[in-house]
Amino acid sequence: MAEYKNPYPTVDIIIEYKGGIVLIKRKNPPSGWAIPGGFVDYGESLPDAAVREAGEETSLSVTLKEQFYTYSRPDRDPRFHTISTVFIARGEGEIKGRDDALEAQVFTEDTLPKDIVFDHHDILTDYFTYRKTGKRPGIK
Repeated sequence: MAEYKNPYPTVDIIIEYKGGIVLIKRKNPPSGWAIPGGFVDYGESLPDAAVREAGEETSLSVTLKEQFYTYSRPDRDPRFHTISTVFIARGEGEIKGRDDALEAQVFTEDTLPKDIVFDHHDILTDYFTYRKTGKRPGIK
């Protein structure tokens, strides 16, 4: 039987919280700041995975507002090929880094950290453009 090599489905959640967005400092390589997110479990929907991952990494309860865009560039994750569906959510509760996150903090466009991993800087640039103009990312 042939063995197929397929990309891994993931979700990332841009959590709007207290006038900014939440990023996590990763516990595992690659190290740096990232949008909360992770792998979709077998039998799990994308929205359910997004809510689960957001809670696991930030301790926040999130309400998904919209599905933003899907990022699929094969080199977006240095470990392997992933396809990430990004959601925009509203967060409630007390923020605290948990699970794969050493910490979680709120940032604005002007205070983003320099060491953002994966393609998350590109995703955040698209998000802030969308918030200002209403224009969604085009096909990349």
